[in-house]
Amino acid sequence: MTFRAQLGWFGLALALFAGEIALAQPWDPADLEVDGRRSGYLYLTDQTQALQDDDFLNPGMFAVDEGRAVWNTPAGEAGLACADCHGDAEDTMVGVAARYPRYDAERGGIINLELMINRERVERMDAEPLDYESADLLALTTYIAHQSRGLPLDVDVSGPAAPFFELGEDFFYERRGQLDISCAQCHEALDGRLLRGDVISQGQINGFPFFRLIWASMGSTHRMFQWCNEAVRAEPYPYGSDEYLNLELYLAWRGRGLPIETPAVRR
Repeated sequence: MTFRAQLGWFGLALALFAGEIALAQPWDPADLEVDGRRSGYLYLTDQTQALQDDDFLNPGMFAVDEGRAVWNTPAGEAGLACADCHGDAEDTMVGVAARYPRYDAERGGIINLELMINRERVERMDAEPLDYESADLLALTTYIAHQSRGLPLDVDVSGPAAPFFELGEDFFYERRGQLDISCAQCHEALDGRLLRGDVISQGQINGFPFFRLIWASMGSTHRMFQWCNEAVRAEPYPYGSDEYLNLELYLAWRGRGLPIETPAVRR
C-alpha cells in the first residue's frame, strides 16, 4: 500500500474513532521536562497528544512500517539488506539514534543518522544514496530512531565535536533573514506564547523524524530548519549542509535528557 493510500486510510480511521481515541502509550508529562528543557509534546493540544500516543492512529507509524520493509530489502550491487549486516533492528539499533548526530573523523565534521545510512548504502551495499527527504530515507531513519523511543538524547559535544557544536550554537543565536530574527528569539525567549494561534515551543528535536499535520507528511530536522529559515525570510541551506548538521548537534545537546519520541506528531 502506498503512503498516500495509507494516509487516506488514516483519515478514515480518525473519523471513525474521533471522540474515543484510546491512549495506547500515553507519555507521562513528568518525563518530558528535564531541568527546564521541555518537549514539544507539552505544547500540543490534548487531541494532538492523543494522536501521537496511540500507535494505531499515529500517522508516523506508517513510516515505521515502511522503514522496516526497507531495512529488510536487499539493494545495490552487493545484494545486501541492512538486516544482513545489522540483524534485527529491534535489538541492534536500540540507543543508536540517541547518540546522533556525532563527530565523524572520515567527514572531518558532523554526521547525522540520515548521512550515516547513506554511507552504509554506498560503502557496504554498493547502492545509490537515497535522496534527502525521500520517502525511503525518511522511513528508514524513522524506523531506526523508533528503536530508541523512550531513551534520552545523549550526544557527545566534547573533543573534536566541540568546534562544530560552537558553530551550531552561534547559528541558533544569530539573527537572520529579512525579519532579523534568531532561533533563540522564538524558541528560548518566547516559548509558550502564541504566534498566529499556535503555541511556540522550545524547538526541541527529540521527536524527529516527525509527522507534521500542516505538511500531512513526515519530515526531518533539516526540513524543519529550512521551513524556519523561510519563515523569517532567510535563504535556507541545503539538506545535509554543514550549517544544519552543526545546528542539529547543538539542538540535540540542548534537549539532552529528553526522551526520543519518534515518530512524534506536531502541528
